[in-house]
Amino acid sequence: MTGIEVIGVLGAGQMGGGIAQVAAAGSKRVLLADIDRSSAEAGFDKLAGQLETRVKRGKLDASDCADTLARIEVVSNLDGLAPASFVVEAVAEDMALKREVMRKLDLCCREDAILATNTSSISVTMLGAQTTRPDRVIGMHFMNPVPVMKLVEVIRGLATSEATYATTLALAQELGKTTVTSKDYPGFIVNRLLIPLINEACFALQEGLGTAEDIDTGITLGLNHPMGPLALADLIGLDTCLAIAQVLHRELGDDKYRPASVLKQHVAAGWLGRKSGRGFYRYEEA
Repeated sequence: MTGIEVIGVLGAGQMGGGIAQVAAAGSKRVLLADIDRSSAEAGFDKLAGQLETRVKRGKLDASDCADTLARIEVVSNLDGLAPASFVVEAVAEDMALKREVMRKLDLCCREDAILATNTSSISVTMLGAQTTRPDRVIGMHFMNPVPVMKLVEVIRGLATSEATYATTLALAQELGKTTVTSKDYPGFIVNRLLIPLINEACFALQEGLGTAEDIDTGITLGLNHPMGPLALADLIGLDTCLAIAQVLHRELGDDKYRPASVLKQHVAAGWLGRKSGRGFYRYEEA
């Protein structure tokens, strides 16, 4: 047992909301923050709506839904995360933003708190260096959608202590997750392999090798994947896929990681996937 009773989550979007849900369902008290209180409340309301829909469909017990939501407290700013002994940042995959967030969390969180980053590609060592506690900074990369996916990637920065690592592994287990440990290299394990697949599917689409449907069907049936790479990119968010591809290209210095033009064009157009209502496919609800 970790002894962690209060978890802070910064970022009330798709990932942060999912992390908050899983932590609360695991009997943790959750403090949920975002750029401002209204954004955090909007994230909480969206999460509540999703859980209530599951209740209506008979997939979640009404009392479990109520208990989970009751454990989540929306706070007005980062100072509201101060009581948490473990804080997960789940803001957008933007290096400058994450650096700023880590500096601010270091100032407002209790001295013994572990600061975990949900980054999917950015150096944990570099983010830890933004703080006065690099030994208490670690990567805790949840998969999307968080309540459904069992995996958590744990990434040790150069200065991450053994105690921080052990606590993070134990917390993930308490939340019902399976962990893998990755070195602090660009993209870590999952995205080092996944993003090149998605990017190559984008090149195939760009070159007219097949339609989006043909490419995805070929992969789902030909490789026995549960979802095609283009549909998966829409689920992840094309802006996130592009950001990770850019990190891989920049940090590894190999042109095989260069982002496909069609991916960059979709992001420039605001076609970000499911969350915007359009990506490689169209969706009725954004």
